[in-house]
Order: sequence, then structure tokens, then C-alpha cells
Amino acid sequence: MNYSRVAYCSLVPVLVLMFAACGYRFRAEGKPVGIEIESIAVPLIESTASEKGFEADFTTALRNRFISHGRIPLKSVEMAQMILRVQVYEILTEPVIYDSAKRTVSGREVVHKTTGKRRLTVSLSASLTDRGTGNTVWSDPSITEETNFNITSDPLINRKNQRDALLKIVRFVSERLFNQTMERF
Repeated sequence: MNYSRVAYCSLVPVLVLMFAACGYRFRAEGKPVGIEIESIAVPLIESTASEKGFEADFTTALRNRFISHGRIPLKSVEMAQMILRVQVYEILTEPVIYDSAKRTVSGREVVHKTTGKRRLTVSLSASLTDRGTGNTVWSDPSITEETNFNITSDPLINRKNQRDALLKIVRFVSERLFNQTMERF
């Protein structure tokens, strides 16, 4: 029994030194690391891209990420300590899978080309600014995310698939911006 007490007393200081040496710190879940944030504002996402109408969905997803995973109050731009601004500057769709069919029309051979899948790419910039000082806490001018979506012969289904792909990107970017704000290692 005396041997186990000596081993225990030796092990505790070693563990304390290991945790202190590696820089590991305990923190409350939902609180930022490396910065004190009392409140944050997430204004409506701006977009100069040709695709319109998703800004409210993007803003809602980003705000919900902070509400559900963070312990920082969301406030208006005029009242918040920090402001997280996001601007979407490009949304592109490009074919990924091609298909072609040869047909004879009026004695001439015609090749009809279609796409079976397209890639949606969203490019944006984001920054976190201290409203009181005007200092930029972090800024990323070139965030790009992409995903693929299926194309069918029905334009309504295609539009829904494209919108679902855009919302998938919105969820992923919201998580990324939340992590960039809260987990600043």
C-alpha cells in the first residue's frame, strides 16, 4: 500500500506538468479560446454574386450556429462587441459529368450533349471586427467551398438540387466561421 501511495504522489505532479507544458487549458464549452468575446453581431450576409435569395438562409444558418453551439449573446450591430461580416462574391456552376447521344435528324447526324452532374462553388470573404476599436480580429478574404449536385430532365428538380447543394455549403461554411471565431489556437 505504501508503494502505491508513492506512485500516485509521483504521478500527479507529472500529469500536472504535462498538461501545463503542452499549453492545454480547460474552458467552458461554447466559450471562445484566445479572445474574450462578450457579444457578437451577424448582420445580413452581403452578396455581389448573380445568385440571389439565399442571403437570409445563410445569415440564419450562421446565427443559429452561434446560438446553438456558443455561449455568446447575439446582438445588433450597434450593441455588439464584435461584428462578423460575410460577403459572397462568386457562385459558379460547372458541369462535372457529360453525356452525349448521336441521333439522325432529317438525314443529318446530330450530337446532343447533356450534363448529369454539376459542381456548385461558392467564394466568399469574412472578417471579425471589434466594434469598439475597429481592429480586425481575423479576416479571410478567400473562403471557397464546393459540392456536386445531380441534373435531371426536370428543371424544377434541378433547381431544388442546386438549392440543396447551396444550403449544404452554407451549413459547412457556418460551421467553419464559427470554429474560426471560437477556437483560435
